[in-house]
Amino acid sequence: MVGESDNKDKNESRKIAIILISLVLLVGVAIALMLPALGEIIAVHFEPGLGLKSAAVIAFFVTVATLLVFAIASGDGLLGELQFMLAGFFVFFLIFWLMIAWIF
Repeated sequence: MVGESDNKDKNESRKIAIILISLVLLVGVAIALMLPALGEIIAVHFEPGLGLKSAAVIAFFVTVATLLVFAIASGDGLLGELQFMLAGFFVFFLIFWLMIAWIF
């Protein structure tokens, strides 16, 4: 038997879920619409130096070397901490890539 408070909780949960889903969709649409403008801004600010393509290649190898050193130093980091290694790879790669393109 479902009580009145359970029905109120279900309705409130549905409203919150609908609001969160619509918010995520709205943010997704906003990001999709901003990508062309962001691409132009990034190209203007980062392209005069080394270039994004060359910087991406350099950043990939620097990131792999750095994370291998971290994995060897941590002990069983190659297998035990794989999810953190993958997240760290993408963060390091993004930072190295943009810094190399910007500075050089």
